[in-house]
Amino acid sequence: MNEDPHSLEDVLDAVGPRLRVLRLQRGATLAQLSESTGISVSTLSRLESGQRRPTLELLLPLARAHQLPLDELVDAPATGDPRIHARPISRNGMAIIPLTRRPGGVRAFKHVIPPHTPAGEPKLQVHEGYEWLYVLSGRLRLLLGEHDIVMTPGEVAEFDTRTPHWFGNTGDEPVEVLSLFGPQGERAHVRTRPGASS
Repeated sequence: MNEDPHSLEDVLDAVGPRLRVLRLQRGATLAQLSESTGISVSTLSRLESGQRRPTLELLLPLARAHQLPLDELVDAPATGDPRIHARPISRNGMAIIPLTRRPGGVRAFKHVIPPHTPAGEPKLQVHEGYEWLYVLSGRLRLLLGEHDIVMTPGEVAEFDTRTPHWFGNTGDEPVEVLSLFGPQGERAHVRTRPGASS
């Protein structure tokens, strides 16, 4: 995977627009919100526009003012609650849906890749980690070292991400892929194989 789609930066970048939407939904002005939270109008404005980074000191009074739990205020789904679905993150034209929320260890994602995405010439990347890809639908193009592979539904690739790699959709139909991404040396462990004797 080229980058961590569930980085702290992504979460923080989404907080400002989320706060603005919540305020407008409640029909409140910046001045009214300033009065109820004790946060200056200029700070609230910069927070909503993304010019000011959210901190706990700012978010806690805002959560109280909006009568929302802190995790809901920043739109972070509760860990392990299957009724709450993570919002897709857009990266290089792909929609990436986090399927796990725990920090560290192996994390799971679903990628929905429109036709001819990412655009332009493939740029192979190298980084620490280990990746496992499973194609659900469509045809995924994977460049891995010197190999140029087209994967179809049901096919799996497993590789050390220190190997130069890139994946995308060069075809005319959307592609859906499940991916597991873990730390260096952490691999998928196959317990049973088709046709294995008992």
